[in-house]
Parts: sequence; structure tokens; C-alpha cells
Amino acid sequence: MKTMDKAWMSAREPELPWMAAEYELLRDQVRRFVKEEIKPCADQWEENGFIPRSILRRMGELGFFGIRYPAEYGGAEMDSVASTVFAEELGRSTYGGVADAMLVHADMASLYVFHDGTKAQRARWMPGIVSGEVITAVAITEPDAGSDVKAIRTRAVRDGDSYVLDGTKLYITNGVHADLYCVAAKTDPAAGTNGITMFLVEKGTPGFSVARELDKLGWRSSDTAELVFDGCRVSAENVLGAEGQGFYSIMRNLQNERLVLAAMSIGMAEAAIDMTVTYVKTRRAFGGVLWDMQAIRQRLAMLSARVEASRQFLYATAWRMAADDDCLRETSMLKAICGELVNEVAYACVQFHGAMGVMRESAIERVARDARVLSIAGGATEVMLEVVASMS
Repeated sequence: MKTMDKAWMSAREPELPWMAAEYELLRDQVRRFVKEEIKPCADQWEENGFIPRSILRRMGELGFFGIRYPAEYGGAEMDSVASTVFAEELGRSTYGGVADAMLVHADMASLYVFHDGTKAQRARWMPGIVSGEVITAVAITEPDAGSDVKAIRTRAVRDGDSYVLDGTKLYITNGVHADLYCVAAKTDPAAGTNGITMFLVEKGTPGFSVARELDKLGWRSSDTAELVFDGCRVSAENVLGAEGQGFYSIMRNLQNERLVLAAMSIGMAEAAIDMTVTYVKTRRAFGGVLWDMQAIRQRLAMLSARVEASRQFLYATAWRMAADDDCLRETSMLKAICGELVNEVAYACVQFHGAMGVMRESAIERVARDARVLSIAGGATEVMLEVVASMS
């Protein structure tokens, strides 16, 4: 009877499109890369505060930076489901800074070049972006403008066949070591959302400088910087998309940014639960092991269930995005849910590790630090909930 029941269930189990063979092959490739080439070295990267260029070029060589992009640029021509797999597995590495730096390049900053760049701009930059030879950053946030993009103050004034940029950008991932920056500036301050334009600015452009490298609670292996534009002159040919359309470009690309940050959160939460289950099954206390205590194992079981439920929502949304559906509501929900959930998971897992959970030698301590920013970066939870509420 049990065999018949199992066969009946198997025969009716739906095939989930996001579990197709090509995605699982990518998952295996990323997971192997994390195990063999990230984890053995990432502690040193945490100390250094950045990821070596050799590793970024290696990722380009393996095709990880071209997952979504056309073959003409060296890409694999996959979709948002593949990007979600990539982000989840990087999150599972437990090194949030590594995941952050790589995802900013692969699935955040470079999207501006691909989506909004002219044919000439794409031909010039996309091959190097895909190969890992050209690393990108996106510079939107400012001292007085985070999730509120309309509040940016950086100006871009037309002067003949150039624009002159003046202003400051803050909390920019890859800001120290990037080669190419996608910069938001106001070309018409009186025009509101229609007055923001995106520009391509190369490292070394006169008037553009990295003012300082920033020290962070977590994400230690991703470099974060304050950038200054002081009379920085860029050619009009460096405008990304049409003048005045930068706000809409940012809003469109933020959907993908929030999707991959949610995926990173899920991967990190999965890894935290896995390592904690292993720990409590061996940690002896009160004549037995911690796993024998119902409060602990049931709490971990509930957290695991919530992570899996969120994961299914994540991949269903990625699949819809692959079909070009507008998923602003769903990506905002995911960013809020997953950013908060990974923090809840990390808190519980540190608790169940006891004193070991706050030791720097413990991976769960790093997870707790790195999880914290996931409820802030890419849109704070409160902002995401306002987006959802406004669409209700």
C-alpha cells in the first residue's frame, strides 16, 4: 500500500520549470566553484577587503558573468531563473561580501550597460564585462539619498558635447576597484523623476576620485567606497539611454537587483540552518545532545519550512520574470520577506551555537554579520512594504 501511495504521488507531482536540467547543471557548477575556489581563500579576502582580479577573471572564464547575456558578447543566453540559481549558491557560500561583489557586477551594475547602452557602448564594454576583465559598479546612493532615488543631488550640466558631473556617491559596492561606473545624476532638477540621467564613467576620468574606502559591519570582502565627482567631464556619448530617463531605468533594474538579493538571502539562510543542525546534533549538554531538545529542533524545523516556502515563491517569481512579466510587487515582497527571514534565521542559529556562535572563527558569526545588511541593501524592508501597500 505504501508503494502504491508513493507511486500515485510521484505520478502526479508537477514538474517545476525552474528545476530543469540546465539550471541544475549551473547549480552544480557554481556549488563546485564555491567549494574549490572560494571557500579555501575567502577568509583572506575578508582580511584584505576585496576579491583578487584573478578570481573575477576566472569567474568570467567559467561563464558566470555572462549567464544572462547574448552569445555575441560571450554570454550563455540564459534567464532570470539562472541568475537566481547563481545568487542562491553564492549566498550558500556564507561569504556575503563575495556574493555581494559578484552579484553587483553580474546582475546589477552591468544590466545598465546591457539594457540602456547603445550598440556601440555594448560592443565596447560587454565582452570585457562578461569575461571579468572589466568590473562594474552602480553609483546611485548619496549621503542624503538612499532608497529615495528622487532625492539625489549629483548634478550633470551639459557643456557642448560633454556633461560636467559634480556630487558625491556613498556606500558604493565595488567602488574602489571597479573599472566602469554607472552613475545617476540630475540633468534637470526641476523635472522630478524625468530629470535623472545615467552616465558611464571610467576609472581615471579627470574630476572623478575614490574619496575613501568604507569600513563595514559585514560583507568584509566586498570593497565599498565614497565617490566624488568634482568637475568630472564625460562625453555626451557616455549617456546611458535617453537623457531624463534614468529614474525609470533604475526602477526597472531594481526588480532584478531585489530578486538576486532575495536569492542570496535564501542561500545564506539554508547554509546557516544546515550548519546549525550539524552542530546541535553533536553538541553535548545535560546528558545528551542539543538536538534532543524539542524546542531547538522544532524551531529549526519551522525556520527550514519558512525558508523553503520563500524559496518556492522566489523561483516562481524568477520564472515569471523570465517570461517578461512585470513583477514589481512580487520582487518587493521577496526582498522584504527574505531580508527579514535570513536575519531571523541567523539570530536563532547563533543562539543555538552558544558562545561559539559569537566567535570570529565560527562561520555562523560571519553569517550573522553579513545577513544584517540584507534587510537594507537594494531597498530597506520598510520601503519594500510601502511599495507593496501602494499596489494593494
